[in-house]
Amino acid sequence: MSANAPIWDLSSVYKSFDCAEYKRDCEILTERIAALEAMLGALPDSLAAGIDDDAAGKALLNTLDAWEAAGDYAENLSAYADAVYTSNTQDHRAGAEINNIETLRLPFGKATVIFRGVLAANKGRVMRLAEHDSRIKPYSFFLSEAIEKAAFQMESGLEDLANDLCRSGGDAWGRLHEALTSTASAVLEDGERRTVTELRSLANCGYRTLRRSAYNAELEVWKAIEIPMAAALNGVKGCAITVDTRRGWSSQLQKSAFQSRIEEKTLHSLISVIENALPLFHRYLALKARMLGIEKCAFFDLFAPVGEIDEKQWEWDETTAFIAECFEDFEPEMAAFARRIYASGWVDAEIRKGKIGGAYCTDFPLVKESRILCNFDGAFNSALTIAHETGHAWHHELIKDLPRALSHYPMTLAETASLFAETLVFEAAVKDASPSGKLRLIEGSVKDSCQTIVDILSRFYFEKELFARRAVRELPAAELCSMMLDAQKKTYGEALDGEKLHPYMWAVKIHYYNPSLPFYNYPYAFGHLFALSLYARGREEKSFARVYRSLLEATGCCSAEDLALRAGFDISSEDFWRQGINIIAERVSSIERGLA
Repeated sequence: MSANAPIWDLSSVYKSFDCAEYKRDCEILTERIAALEAMLGALPDSLAAGIDDDAAGKALLNTLDAWEAAGDYAENLSAYADAVYTSNTQDHRAGAEINNIETLRLPFGKATVIFRGVLAANKGRVMRLAEHDSRIKPYSFFLSEAIEKAAFQMESGLEDLANDLCRSGGDAWGRLHEALTSTASAVLEDGERRTVTELRSLANCGYRTLRRSAYNAELEVWKAIEIPMAAALNGVKGCAITVDTRRGWSSQLQKSAFQSRIEEKTLHSLISVIENALPLFHRYLALKARMLGIEKCAFFDLFAPVGEIDEKQWEWDETTAFIAECFEDFEPEMAAFARRIYASGWVDAEIRKGKIGGAYCTDFPLVKESRILCNFDGAFNSALTIAHETGHAWHHELIKDLPRALSHYPMTLAETASLFAETLVFEAAVKDASPSGKLRLIEGSVKDSCQTIVDILSRFYFEKELFARRAVRELPAAELCSMMLDAQKKTYGEALDGEKLHPYMWAVKIHYYNPSLPFYNYPYAFGHLFALSLYARGREEKSFARVYRSLLEATGCCSAEDLALRAGFDISSEDFWRQGINIIAERVSSIERGLA
């Protein structure tokens, strides 16, 4: 473990829940929503026939401005409360403030529904203004998407009720998951008590006996809390199915593709290529077993380091300096940004009880800053996680001055910047490594690809089956475990020890516990392969940094397909996704050559 991992400083956002600025912004949020509601009441008349285009355009622009202002205050307050809570789920005040802010922002959700309805009812006029009014034209994609969303919403009263009930329904079940997973712990064979987060981090340990011990202890923890965890998952998915069906979605997958701004054809192409690539990863796992000196890998071996058992432990300052150096050759401004946020208390990296596992990056639109939460254990994989989240923060930095309506990007494109940043760090590390170190790093890269391709596919299969069964009835923990094992066997096949899989991955992954984001799994595979293709092009074009930057700046303004076309890619084609797989195949071949 790294002893000097930092804790973030949120004071530039708010000093506390009791500070004057926090209380003021809560009041301003209410005022902004009221102003938006008043404008929405007048907007239909302003868009009616007989009103000249200049007046209609001005009314629409003013309403857009009001919607963005209210949204920025709502997001800033929510992001702060969530940041305080996820860094310490035992902070009961934070939990209370999350509920308070959700109450304050409920009218904003209703206003957004009304706004979309007005736009849809006046579609012809709105889209003509978007085509001919220079003030409205930048919002063309946002307006057309809002009109599309209107087709998948209930009338405003029911939407208001659904959003209100979700606070004590789907969202509350999600918070239960966070509270349980952040505090659950077990005693290892050495007599030391470890949290689930700490136990899972031991999967990166070079000693197989310790990995196995941590794995067994982790499964015992999940077994002990499986009943509330299953209840939480049933609650989240049951809520989502009920509400989404009322909204007119034919399936949660249809909704997910829409949220991801991709055509279902693109999703099918991605999944098809991944399925066809499974033998490549099975081949890799056989190589990994050989490198570890075992007959077959168990689930707890997936993250195991190969080579010398005394893996280098990275110190925090060393890690952040290295990441910034890796960014320097590609984009000096990106490197300068990384150095600034590491020195400014934007990262919470300490592993501690009460803090959730995993990592994320969150944005605060009012102060135009980001914060990164992660759990730094000194392994190189942790360095890649820091780079990953810094990529997210850099993405936000590039779009922070854009209007809210032009800066909201989908899950698929959200992972592009993060995984691209990760790739920069990996390639730099490989370049400077010794032959044995290079082999180890390449194996680590394929190991991560195996997670974002194979494991993600297993989670995708599991969630499809979960939605199908949950639409009929509630599912007990034993059935959820059985479904997860089936999904893992379907993807990992004979490459993993079938007696040593992970039946509780449905409890581990927080992504399942968000009622509004179904299938938050394949976007990682999308982003991984998309980033690899972008990086391959970047190696060939010295000016690619400018192209890459323009792509990130446009992620909120178009579909994923249209964005890719700007870089010359057709992501609806299986050929595109095979390019990313080919890069991974080259790395697997490098491992084979290194072992020859």
